[in-house]
Amino acid sequence: MGRIVAGVVLLVVAVVVVGWVAMAVVHALVSLAWYLILGALVVGGGYWLYRRARRAIGPETRNRRRLEAALRTRRTNDR
Repeated sequence: MGRIVAGVVLLVVAVVVVGWVAMAVVHALVSLAWYLILGALVVGGGYWLYRRARRAIGPETRNRRRLEAALRTRRTNDR
């Protein structure tokens, strides 16, 4: 009778330990996936903003001509 109780207790302890380790591994994987997704969103958003700014000040746009005119005026006034 004592061996059966010891076997059952050992089995319950083993199941608890395996569950604890499995939850730790799953938590680590989910955290890693979350940080990767968050990093990808930040990098993608930065790239999107960069492209949008480049397009807004690209060659032959109103903003680009305005900036170049302002630079010419500043250079002229600095002389």
